[in-house]
Amino acid sequence: MSPKNCGRTFAQLICRELFKITILGTVAMEASNLRDTSDRQILLVVDPDTDFLAWSKHQLETPETQVLLETDSESAYKTFCLRKPDLIFSEVHLQPFSGLELLIRLRKLTPDATVILTSAFAANQNVIEAMKLGAFDFVRKEQLPFNFKIVVDAALKATAELRAASAFPPQLTLEQYQDNMVGKSDALQQVFKMIGKVAASDVPVMITGESGSGKELVARALHHYSYRNHRSFLAINCAAVPENLLESELFGHERGAFTGATSQRIGRFEQCEGGTLFLDGIGEMPLAVQGKLLRVLQEKEFSRVGSNQVLKADVRILAATNQNLKEAILRKTFREDLFYRLNVICIQLPPLRARTEDIRLLAEYFLQKIAQQKHRPLLKLSEEAVKVLEAYSWPGNVRELQNTIQRASLLATANVLLPKDIPLGLVKEDVEVDENAIQRAVETLFALAIKGSEVPLLPWLQKELVKRAIKYTAEDQIQAAKLVGITPLALRKQLERNTGNG
Repeated sequence: MSPKNCGRTFAQLICRELFKITILGTVAMEASNLRDTSDRQILLVVDPDTDFLAWSKHQLETPETQVLLETDSESAYKTFCLRKPDLIFSEVHLQPFSGLELLIRLRKLTPDATVILTSAFAANQNVIEAMKLGAFDFVRKEQLPFNFKIVVDAALKATAELRAASAFPPQLTLEQYQDNMVGKSDALQQVFKMIGKVAASDVPVMITGESGSGKELVARALHHYSYRNHRSFLAINCAAVPENLLESELFGHERGAFTGATSQRIGRFEQCEGGTLFLDGIGEMPLAVQGKLLRVLQEKEFSRVGSNQVLKADVRILAATNQNLKEAILRKTFREDLFYRLNVICIQLPPLRARTEDIRLLAEYFLQKIAQQKHRPLLKLSEEAVKVLEAYSWPGNVRELQNTIQRASLLATANVLLPKDIPLGLVKEDVEVDENAIQRAVETLFALAIKGSEVPLLPWLQKELVKRAIKYTAEDQIQAAKLVGITPLALRKQLERNTGNG
């Protein structure tokens, strides 16, 4: 007999002895268990292998956890209906119907049933199907000697959190979130107070804050509480519009004003007459357009491109930036006189990492929006998930949190979000992989240069980086610029050079 078979036989003997001991004690235990199980968690293990059942009970049963054992799926279903266990740990290959079918029936009976499936011979399709059907986890049997209790404890903890979360409805409803401005932190309360003070006036307001912090929401709130709220609110991202088109976009143009101007165009200032115009990314506005905007602020008038006719402008201007405009003034890329005209009132939005007490409210708000828009059951947040969200630095601010909650809602296998559903670590892993790829590519280029290849290394890298960023973002120039780490204006200039160089 081989050592491998010897070890297997020894293990089987141990399991059989444990099973005998377990069964002998079961009769005495069941009476007391049935008398009072209200304070014990119940775990149901389903497997045709009685040795595995005995080992499972020995591993998992504690004064706090009762372990029930079944060898077939039909008995398991009946036990579930009778005892309502907190967790079901089931083999896939069962009779008279499979563990996957058992999962379907249990989830149909109790949608939040926590089920872990296992098998020694499961195909990848079983794993995918199990998770698709709502299994909490799928664990291969060869892993169980190392992590059985860890997996089960995590699932039992999640079940307890799910029930605790289900006992308390969300504190706020969608109707209570005016203008999507969600938060109770002192930092955000100061923003609310400033909005209340200046909304009714007609002075320009500069809104500053990191990307994704909610600058447009502040602008919309200012409009909502102003006397102009019965007229249009229009927003334009100055960084997203090509330099040669931004002037026309804002002020309009006459037919024939430039190549391609086949008809008259009404600009945003005319469209927004009597209302509010929000200029996002104001730091990216070309100097020539800045001069024309200054005229609107000073004289309340403008002309369309290609026209001498002077038009009056009754529009409140709100501007926003994530740049340091005082540094831009020193670089001669932003007009100092325009800065002081726009910066009459400045509202500075704090980054999300500076108001962690708002993260739960924001996450709950986004979950409510998803439920409402997608016609899905409302997902709730576990306390552990909240801790994970609050511990993260959120470089992308509220926008990143919203995207994370959307992804997590797709990954969730129960009606409550757990830490395992929140893929915050993916970004770091991807960056590490990319750094290795970049290192290999650069080393290849160095090798070519050493061999005498006439490779203009830096210009070529700049060109390729921009070209591939544009392709990767489906020609979204703002996102491409963020990927590369340059301003949208610099990216457009690089694209023009790329086109000129072929």
